[in-house]
Amino acid sequence: MIYKSKVKKIGLNIDLIIDYLKAHPGVSSKDIYNKTSAGLVSYVTLQRILADLVKKDFISHRGSGKGTKYQVSEAYQIIHDVNPEEYFRAEIDERVIRKAYNYDLIKKTLNKIELFTSQELEQLNHLQESYQKKTAKLTEAEYKGELEKLAIDLSWKSSQIEGNTYSLLETERLLRNRETSAGRTMDEAVMLLNHKEAIDFVVANQDYVKPLLLRAIEDIHSILIKEPGVERNIKRRSVGISGTNYRPPDNEFQVKEAMEEMCGLVNLKQNAFEKALLVLLLISYIQPFNDGNKRTARIVSNAILMVNQCCPISFRTVDSLEYKKAMLIFYEQNNISAFKKIFISQFEFAVNTYF
Repeated sequence: MIYKSKVKKIGLNIDLIIDYLKAHPGVSSKDIYNKTSAGLVSYVTLQRILADLVKKDFISHRGSGKGTKYQVSEAYQIIHDVNPEEYFRAEIDERVIRKAYNYDLIKKTLNKIELFTSQELEQLNHLQESYQKKTAKLTEAEYKGELEKLAIDLSWKSSQIEGNTYSLLETERLLRNRETSAGRTMDEAVMLLNHKEAIDFVVANQDYVKPLLLRAIEDIHSILIKEPGVERNIKRRSVGISGTNYRPPDNEFQVKEAMEEMCGLVNLKQNAFEKALLVLLLISYIQPFNDGNKRTARIVSNAILMVNQCCPISFRTVDSLEYKKAMLIFYEQNNISAFKKIFISQFEFAVNTYF
């Protein structure tokens, strides 16, 4: 956590301040000092720490002088560490969550904060440099071959996360040779074939998501759900999510507005990794379609990475349950910490495994 080295030196745990502000929003610096810091640091040091936390957008304040009151910021709620194991010790009906879609999340919070720390960006940029050096040495045929391997892995894992039972070897045989596997359903085969077609489409049309538009997302989704019985484009009815009491927006016009706001936010962001992470989270959070939301999110996110010359991600080694848990934490708390770790680790895996 931020201030870790300073905490050791001065004997003050910053979590005490954050936890106190969570329980007592709108308190003064004197209150914070008396309840968390007296005897550990001076009041002047506590004021300096509060100023730093405000600068980092972990806490916010209103008023001035002795009338200044502090509370935990929306930004902190989004980026502070949440331990999935601890979080899911509480059952679905025991968890205190944000049950309804947060209409302020895109317009008032995510547009103001940086999702990655400087250390995380340094790691991602270092990996990106490694990817560029490796691909610069490849012939066009070699690069296409590696991209094909990644596309097969992504088609398999992305479908597995949604319950598809094909193995990776069976998926490779299906996508390369059009050979279905005994004991698997035709719907599972169609899901995989559609997924690979969607990947091939964004590889061949990388500028399709620059800038990101709702129409482009709908087109990619249409490729993914070509099987009979699945409605295309923006949903017109409520769609529940298993494992959570969070309910996404169900009004067609509100869903469309939320998606347009998401596209605007992604286009506003300058960092390709932030763009890709936001797409992964927000398409899944908004749930604009009756089916195929997370698959669409993974394809569009990779399209954004590729159009920005970044290494795409296969998610091959991610644990499906951990992926779902990290997403549920975002649904219920609007917190990105668990999913961000998955994103970084899977980007690292992709750079070190392919190309």
